[in-house]
Amino acid sequence: MNSSARERYSRQILFPGIGEEGQQRLLDAHVAIVGCGALGTFQAAALARAGVGHLYVIDRDYVELSNLQRQWLFEEEDATQALPKAVAASQRLAKINAAVTVKALVEDLNPRNAEELLGEAGVILDATDNFETRYLINDYAVKNEIPWVYGAAVASYGLVMPVVPGTTCCLQCVYPEPPVGAQPTCETAGVLNTITSLIASLQVTAAIQMIVGMEVPRKITTVDVWTGVMRQVRQPKASEECSCCGRRDFMHLDGRRRAPISLCGRNAVQIHDRARPLDLRVLEEQLTPLGTVRRNDFALRFFLPSYEMTVFPDGRAIIKGTTDAGVARSLYAKYIG
Repeated sequence: MNSSARERYSRQILFPGIGEEGQQRLLDAHVAIVGCGALGTFQAAALARAGVGHLYVIDRDYVELSNLQRQWLFEEEDATQALPKAVAASQRLAKINAAVTVKALVEDLNPRNAEELLGEAGVILDATDNFETRYLINDYAVKNEIPWVYGAAVASYGLVMPVVPGTTCCLQCVYPEPPVGAQPTCETAGVLNTITSLIASLQVTAAIQMIVGMEVPRKITTVDVWTGVMRQVRQPKASEECSCCGRRDFMHLDGRRRAPISLCGRNAVQIHDRARPLDLRVLEEQLTPLGTVRRNDFALRFFLPSYEMTVFPDGRAIIKGTTDAGVARSLYAKYIG
């Protein structure tokens, strides 16, 4: 650690829980953030300021005006340009701490690319909006013995749970199946930016504890910032009957559970059935006679009277205007093939 780094992180080094040795571990650390929305942008900014040396920001989506209320790294210009969130975040992080290596990954985390996207991470932070991706992270982390931190927030309520394979229970132990029935989302219940920043702060704290070698408290934390109620319960012990950490059946990582995703807080469905590289310039020429098209280096947006399609170079698409997977598939087949 050079003198400039010692000065920059001096207040953090003074903290007994970190010290100079802990700070060096942070500088050497590799952290993957899956999702770059309300939780992920705060996580990335906090970790960059703390001096985590290598950040992998993974997100499949682009910046919209409604994101700016709670997604901490974005500005109005990012929404105007419809920049991919990972790209916009990396540009801002470079101005926060140029010494941090940030890799922007405009990708949908899935069983095919999990090893490629997460393979260098020593800690994984969940900033996603759906249980399918969280189960995939859980499978990958347990299989490879990588600690990760689950977090979720909606309305004024949030939850945090650290997962340390071999020490704590895993996500599948607590939620053997996804919650049944309609669940509140940011679109249906709204969300306060104070709960997202608080949950992200708790997740980042757990990640720093993991990096510096401290034993992470084995607790599930729930918070409602509107009522002021905060609760902590001890995590249950890992279950021998758990399909993931008990029987080591990694069904999500193996790709045996995969479906179109209705995106949280968005009247939209993501189609990601298969990788199929697309030339967005050619696609722009094909779609221009049929509707309004906007293209940048990262994605193509196609506007129809009732729908909006955002198509990425890997063939993935987000169809906005429906939560019906059948309708989304039909539109994809009609216009993309």
